[in-house]
Amino acid sequence: MTDEALDFRLLNDFQRDFPLCPAPFAELAARLGVAESAVLRLLEGLRREGKIARVGAVFAPKRIGASTLAAMAVPPERLVAVAETVNRFPEVNHNYEREHRFNLWFVVTAGSEGRLQAALGAIEQVAGYPLLRLPLLHEFHIDLGFSLDGKTDKVLPGDSRRRAFVPPRPLDEFERRLVMALQEGLPLFIRPFSVLASRVGCDESEVLERIRHWCAEGIIKRFGVVVRHHELGYTANAMLVHDVPDDAVAGIGETLAREPGVTLCYQRPRVLPDWRYNLFCMIHGQLRGEVEARIRQLRSRLQLRDYAHATLFSVTRFKQGGARYA
Repeated sequence: MTDEALDFRLLNDFQRDFPLCPAPFAELAARLGVAESAVLRLLEGLRREGKIARVGAVFAPKRIGASTLAAMAVPPERLVAVAETVNRFPEVNHNYEREHRFNLWFVVTAGSEGRLQAALGAIEQVAGYPLLRLPLLHEFHIDLGFSLDGKTDKVLPGDSRRRAFVPPRPLDEFERRLVMALQEGLPLFIRPFSVLASRVGCDESEVLERIRHWCAEGIIKRFGVVVRHHELGYTANAMLVHDVPDDAVAGIGETLAREPGVTLCYQRPRVLPDWRYNLFCMIHGQLRGEVEARIRQLRSRLQLRDYAHATLFSVTRFKQGGARYA
Protein backbone atom coordinates (compact mmCIF):
# COMPACT_ATOMS: atom_id res chain seq x y z
CA MET A 1 0.00 0.00 0.00
CA THR A 2 1.38 3.42 -0.96
CA ASP A 3 1.89 6.19 1.59
CA GLU A 4 -0.88 8.17 -0.16
CA ALA A 5 -3.32 5.30 0.20
CA LEU A 6 -2.32 4.82 3.85
CA ASP A 7 -2.77 8.54 4.51
CA PHE A 8 -6.32 8.34 3.16
CA ARG A 9 -7.14 5.28 5.26
CA LEU A 10 -5.78 6.94 8.41
CA LEU A 11 -7.65 10.18 7.70
CA ASN A 12 -10.95 8.63 6.69
CA ASP A 13 -11.30 5.28 8.46
CA PHE A 14 -10.10 6.01 11.97
CA GLN A 15 -11.93 9.20 12.93
CA ARG A 16 -13.91 7.03 15.34
CA ASP A 17 -13.75 3.51 16.74
CA PHE A 18 -10.08 4.04 17.51
CA PRO A 19 -8.62 1.04 19.38
CA LEU A 20 -8.62 1.75 23.11
CA CYS A 21 -5.88 -0.65 24.09
CA PRO A 22 -2.32 -0.31 25.42
CA ALA A 23 -0.73 -0.35 21.93
CA PRO A 24 -3.35 1.25 19.64
CA PHE A 25 -0.99 2.14 16.81
CA ALA A 26 0.16 -1.47 16.60
CA GLU A 27 -3.51 -2.46 16.31
CA LEU A 28 -4.03 0.11 13.53
CA ALA A 29 -0.94 -1.21 11.77
CA ALA A 30 -2.26 -4.78 11.96
CA ARG A 31 -5.58 -3.69 10.43
CA LEU A 32 -3.75 -1.88 7.62
CA GLY A 33 -1.15 -4.56 7.03
CA VAL A 34 1.86 -2.31 7.66
CA ALA A 35 4.46 -1.76 10.37
CA GLU A 36 3.60 0.20 13.52
CA SER A 37 6.50 2.57 12.75
CA ALA A 38 4.87 3.42 9.40
CA VAL A 39 1.59 4.36 11.09
CA LEU A 40 3.36 6.60 13.60
CA ARG A 41 5.51 8.21 10.86
CA LEU A 42 2.52 8.97 8.65
CA LEU A 43 0.39 10.34 11.50
CA GLU A 44 3.24 12.62 12.57
CA GLY A 45 3.58 13.80 8.97
CA LEU A 46 -0.15 14.52 8.70
CA ARG A 47 0.00 16.49 11.93
CA ARG A 48 2.98 18.55 10.74
CA GLU A 49 1.16 19.27 7.47
CA GLY A 50 -1.86 20.48 9.45
CA LYS A 51 -4.18 17.85 7.96
CA ILE A 52 -4.99 16.49 11.41
CA ALA A 53 -5.38 18.52 14.57
CA ARG A 54 -4.72 15.59 16.89
CA VAL A 55 -5.55 11.98 17.58
CA GLY A 56 -7.81 11.72 20.59
CA ALA A 57 -11.08 12.59 22.25
CA VAL A 58 -13.89 14.82 21.01
CA PHE A 59 -16.01 15.64 24.04
CA ALA A 60 -19.75 16.02 23.57
CA PRO A 61 -21.26 19.47 24.10
CA LYS A 62 -23.02 20.00 27.46
CA ARG A 63 -21.62 16.75 28.93
CA ILE A 64 -18.74 18.33 30.79
CA GLY A 65 -18.16 22.02 31.28
CA ALA A 66 -20.14 24.60 29.34
CA SER A 67 -19.92 26.13 25.88
CA THR A 68 -21.70 28.44 23.48
CA LEU A 69 -21.54 29.79 19.97
CA ALA A 70 -21.16 33.57 19.95
CA ALA A 71 -21.14 36.26 17.28
CA MET A 72 -20.34 39.95 16.89
CA ALA A 73 -21.12 42.57 14.27
CA VAL A 74 -17.75 44.25 13.78
CA PRO A 75 -16.94 47.09 11.35
CA PRO A 76 -14.91 45.53 8.50
CA GLU A 77 -11.94 47.80 9.13
CA ARG A 78 -11.78 46.59 12.74
CA LEU A 79 -12.42 42.90 12.12
CA VAL A 80 -8.84 41.59 12.12
CA ALA A 81 -7.90 43.53 15.27
CA VAL A 82 -11.02 42.37 17.13
CA ALA A 83 -10.50 38.75 15.98
CA GLU A 84 -6.95 38.84 17.35
CA THR A 85 -8.27 40.16 20.65
CA VAL A 86 -10.86 37.38 20.85
CA ASN A 87 -8.24 34.77 19.95
CA ARG A 88 -6.18 35.66 23.01
CA PHE A 89 -8.80 34.09 25.25
CA PRO A 90 -7.92 30.41 25.79
CA GLU A 91 -11.64 29.64 26.13
CA VAL A 92 -12.07 30.47 22.41
CA ASN A 93 -11.29 27.43 20.27
CA HIS A 94 -12.90 28.32 16.91
CA ASN A 95 -13.09 31.82 15.42
CA TYR A 96 -14.26 32.57 11.87
CA GLU A 97 -15.25 35.50 9.70
CA ARG A 98 -18.56 34.81 7.96
CA GLU A 99 -20.53 36.67 5.29
CA HIS A 100 -23.18 38.49 7.31
CA ARG A 101 -23.75 41.64 9.33
CA PHE A 102 -22.74 39.46 12.26
CA ASN A 103 -19.38 38.72 10.72
CA LEU A 104 -17.30 37.27 13.58
CA TRP A 105 -18.35 33.84 14.88
CA PHE A 106 -16.56 31.92 17.61
CA VAL A 107 -17.04 29.07 20.09
CA VAL A 108 -16.31 29.62 23.78
CA THR A 109 -15.80 26.67 26.14
CA ALA A 110 -15.07 26.60 29.87
CA GLY A 111 -15.03 24.19 32.77
CA SER A 112 -18.29 25.49 34.24
CA GLU A 113 -21.22 27.74 33.39
CA GLY A 114 -19.90 30.40 35.75
CA ARG A 115 -16.50 30.45 34.06
CA LEU A 116 -18.15 30.52 30.65
CA GLN A 117 -20.24 33.57 31.53
CA ALA A 118 -17.19 35.30 33.02
CA ALA A 119 -15.23 34.65 29.81
CA LEU A 120 -18.09 35.95 27.63
CA GLY A 121 -18.34 39.10 29.71
CA ALA A 122 -14.60 39.70 29.49
CA ILE A 123 -14.57 39.11 25.72
CA GLU A 124 -17.44 41.55 25.21
CA GLN A 125 -15.76 44.18 27.36
CA VAL A 126 -12.32 43.90 25.76
CA ALA A 127 -13.60 43.62 22.18
CA GLY A 128 -15.92 46.58 22.62
CA TYR A 129 -18.92 45.23 20.70
CA PRO A 130 -22.16 43.57 21.87
CA LEU A 131 -22.07 39.80 21.94
CA LEU A 132 -24.73 37.53 20.48
CA ARG A 133 -24.92 34.44 22.70
CA LEU A 134 -26.31 31.31 21.05
CA PRO A 135 -26.00 28.27 23.36
CA LEU A 136 -26.90 24.81 22.12
CA LEU A 137 -30.52 23.87 22.80
CA HIS A 138 -30.83 20.58 20.94
CA GLU A 139 -28.33 18.49 19.03
CA PHE A 140 -29.40 16.68 15.88
CA HIS A 141 -25.94 15.83 14.58
CA ILE A 142 -22.58 17.13 15.84
CA ASP A 143 -19.02 16.13 14.99
CA LEU A 144 -19.10 12.42 14.42
CA GLY A 145 -16.34 12.65 11.87
CA PHE A 146 -15.81 14.10 8.41
CA SER A 147 -16.27 11.58 5.61
CA LEU A 148 -13.73 11.98 2.82
CA ASP A 149 -15.21 9.28 0.56
CA GLY A 150 -18.77 10.54 0.36
CA LYS A 151 -20.14 7.86 2.66
CA THR A 152 -21.97 8.73 5.87
CA ASP A 153 -22.37 6.83 9.12
CA LYS A 154 -24.27 9.17 11.38
CA VAL A 155 -25.58 8.48 14.85
CA LEU A 156 -28.91 10.31 14.68
CA PRO A 157 -32.24 10.52 16.49
CA GLY A 158 -34.00 7.20 16.03
CA ASP A 159 -30.74 5.34 15.43
CA SER A 160 -30.38 2.41 17.81
CA ARG A 161 -26.81 3.49 18.55
CA ARG A 162 -27.81 6.94 19.77
CA ARG A 163 -26.70 7.34 23.37
CA ALA A 164 -28.85 8.77 26.13
CA PHE A 165 -28.13 12.32 27.23
CA VAL A 166 -25.82 12.55 30.22
CA PRO A 167 -26.28 15.81 32.16
CA PRO A 168 -23.15 17.82 32.90
CA ARG A 169 -21.53 17.09 36.23
CA PRO A 170 -18.48 18.37 38.11
CA LEU A 171 -15.25 16.51 37.46
CA ASP A 172 -13.30 14.97 40.30
CA GLU A 173 -9.56 15.67 40.50
CA PHE A 174 -8.54 12.54 38.57
CA GLU A 175 -11.04 13.34 35.80
CA ARG A 176 -9.92 16.95 35.63
CA ARG A 177 -6.28 15.92 35.18
CA LEU A 178 -7.27 13.37 32.54
CA VAL A 179 -9.31 15.94 30.59
CA MET A 180 -6.33 18.29 30.67
CA ALA A 181 -4.08 15.54 29.30
CA LEU A 182 -6.58 14.53 26.60
CA GLN A 183 -7.00 18.13 25.42
CA GLU A 184 -3.49 17.96 23.97
CA GLY A 185 -4.23 14.81 21.98
CA LEU A 186 -2.78 11.33 22.19
CA PRO A 187 1.04 11.21 22.17
CA LEU A 188 2.29 9.52 19.01
CA PHE A 189 4.27 6.88 20.91
CA ILE A 190 4.08 3.09 21.09
CA ARG A 191 2.27 3.15 24.48
CA PRO A 192 0.43 6.49 24.37
CA PHE A 193 -2.00 5.74 27.20
CA SER A 194 0.95 4.91 29.44
CA VAL A 195 2.34 8.39 28.69
CA LEU A 196 -1.04 9.93 29.59
CA ALA A 197 -1.13 7.90 32.80
CA SER A 198 2.25 9.26 33.86
CA ARG A 199 0.98 12.80 33.30
CA VAL A 200 -2.21 12.16 35.25
CA GLY A 201 -0.52 10.18 38.03
CA CYS A 202 -2.28 6.83 37.73
CA ASP A 203 -2.02 3.44 36.02
CA GLU A 204 -2.46 2.95 32.29
CA SER A 205 -5.40 0.62 32.97
CA GLU A 206 -7.21 3.39 34.89
CA VAL A 207 -6.84 5.81 31.97
CA LEU A 208 -8.18 3.28 29.47
CA GLU A 209 -11.05 2.28 31.75
CA ARG A 210 -12.16 5.89 32.25
CA ILE A 211 -11.93 6.73 28.55
CA ARG A 212 -13.98 3.64 27.67
CA HIS A 213 -16.53 4.61 30.32
CA TRP A 214 -16.78 8.15 28.98
CA CYS A 215 -17.25 6.80 25.44
CA ALA A 216 -20.00 4.47 26.64
CA GLU A 217 -21.74 7.32 28.50
CA GLY A 218 -21.50 9.65 25.51
CA ILE A 219 -19.28 12.14 27.37
CA ILE A 220 -16.65 11.45 24.71
CA LYS A 221 -18.52 11.65 21.42
CA ARG A 222 -15.80 9.99 19.42
CA PHE A 223 -12.17 9.01 19.90
CA GLY A 224 -9.86 8.97 16.90
CA VAL A 225 -8.23 11.09 14.22
CA VAL A 226 -9.48 14.70 14.22
CA VAL A 227 -9.05 16.07 10.70
CA ARG A 228 -8.79 19.70 9.58
CA HIS A 229 -11.14 19.88 6.61
CA HIS A 230 -9.75 23.17 5.25
CA GLU A 231 -6.29 21.65 4.75
CA LEU A 232 -7.89 18.67 3.01
CA GLY A 233 -9.41 20.91 0.35
CA TYR A 234 -12.87 21.53 1.83
CA THR A 235 -12.63 25.31 1.77
CA ALA A 236 -16.19 26.26 0.73
CA ASN A 237 -17.97 25.99 4.06
CA ALA A 238 -21.36 27.48 4.82
CA MET A 239 -23.49 27.84 7.93
CA LEU A 240 -27.10 27.55 6.77
CA VAL A 241 -29.67 28.93 9.22
CA HIS A 242 -33.48 28.86 9.13
CA ASP A 243 -36.30 30.48 11.06
CA VAL A 244 -38.50 27.45 11.76
CA PRO A 245 -41.62 27.40 13.99
CA ASP A 246 -40.67 26.05 17.39
CA ASP A 247 -43.16 23.19 17.18
CA ALA A 248 -41.62 22.02 13.88
CA VAL A 249 -37.92 22.48 14.54
CA ALA A 250 -37.30 19.00 16.00
CA GLY A 251 -38.81 17.14 13.06
CA ILE A 252 -37.14 19.32 10.45
CA GLY A 253 -33.83 19.22 12.31
CA GLU A 254 -33.83 15.41 12.46
CA THR A 255 -34.61 15.19 8.75
CA LEU A 256 -31.98 17.76 7.81
CA ALA A 257 -29.36 16.01 9.93
CA ARG A 258 -29.73 12.82 7.88
CA GLU A 259 -28.86 14.56 4.63
CA PRO A 260 -25.50 13.69 3.03
CA GLY A 261 -23.14 16.64 3.25
CA VAL A 262 -24.71 18.08 6.41
CA THR A 263 -21.89 17.82 8.90
CA LEU A 264 -23.49 19.64 11.85
CA CYS A 265 -27.12 20.29 12.71
CA TYR A 266 -28.56 21.78 15.89
CA GLN A 267 -31.11 24.16 17.42
CA ARG A 268 -30.03 27.40 19.06
CA PRO A 269 -32.16 30.24 20.47
CA ARG A 270 -33.41 33.26 18.60
CA VAL A 271 -32.13 36.57 19.98
CA LEU A 272 -34.72 39.07 18.83
CA PRO A 273 -34.68 41.54 17.24
CA ASP A 274 -31.07 40.95 16.12
CA TRP A 275 -31.16 37.24 15.26
CA ARG A 276 -34.31 35.45 14.07
CA TYR A 277 -32.90 32.00 13.19
CA ASN A 278 -33.17 28.89 15.37
CA LEU A 279 -32.10 25.94 13.18
CA PHE A 280 -28.42 25.73 12.19
CA CYS A 281 -26.50 23.35 9.96
CA MET A 282 -23.03 23.27 8.40
CA ILE A 283 -22.34 22.16 4.86
CA HIS A 284 -18.75 21.66 3.69
CA GLY A 285 -17.56 21.42 0.11
CA GLN A 286 -14.59 22.00 -2.12
CA LEU A 287 -16.28 24.58 -4.37
CA ARG A 288 -18.67 27.37 -3.45
CA GLY A 289 -20.98 26.63 -6.40
CA GLU A 290 -21.22 23.02 -5.28
CA VAL A 291 -22.31 24.07 -1.77
CA GLU A 292 -24.78 26.64 -3.09
CA ALA A 293 -26.35 24.02 -5.37
CA ARG A 294 -26.60 21.55 -2.49
CA ILE A 295 -28.35 24.17 -0.35
CA ARG A 296 -30.87 24.93 -3.11
CA GLN A 297 -31.59 21.22 -3.50
CA LEU A 298 -31.95 20.71 0.24
CA ARG A 299 -34.36 23.60 0.66
CA SER A 300 -36.45 22.43 -2.29
CA ARG A 301 -36.53 18.72 -1.43
CA LEU A 302 -37.21 19.24 2.28
CA GLN A 303 -39.82 21.94 1.58
CA LEU A 304 -37.93 24.63 3.47
CA ARG A 305 -38.51 27.40 0.93
CA ASP A 306 -41.32 28.94 2.98
CA TYR A 307 -38.95 29.54 5.92
CA ALA A 308 -36.69 32.56 6.09
CA HIS A 309 -33.04 31.59 5.87
CA ALA A 310 -29.52 32.94 5.54
CA THR A 311 -26.32 31.37 4.22
CA LEU A 312 -23.13 32.45 5.97
CA PHE A 313 -20.05 31.30 4.07
CA SER A 314 -16.77 31.19 5.97
CA VAL A 315 -14.32 33.81 4.74
CA THR A 316 -11.36 33.79 7.13
CA ARG A 317 -10.34 31.22 9.69
CA PHE A 318 -8.82 33.15 12.59
CA LYS A 319 -8.53 30.22 15.00
CA GLN A 320 -9.30 26.51 15.05
CA GLY A 321 -8.41 24.15 17.85
CA GLY A 322 -9.74 21.72 20.39
CA ALA A 323 -12.02 22.81 23.22
CA ARG A 324 -10.33 23.68 26.51
CA TYR A 325 -12.35 22.47 29.48
CA ALA A 326 -9.64 22.70 32.13
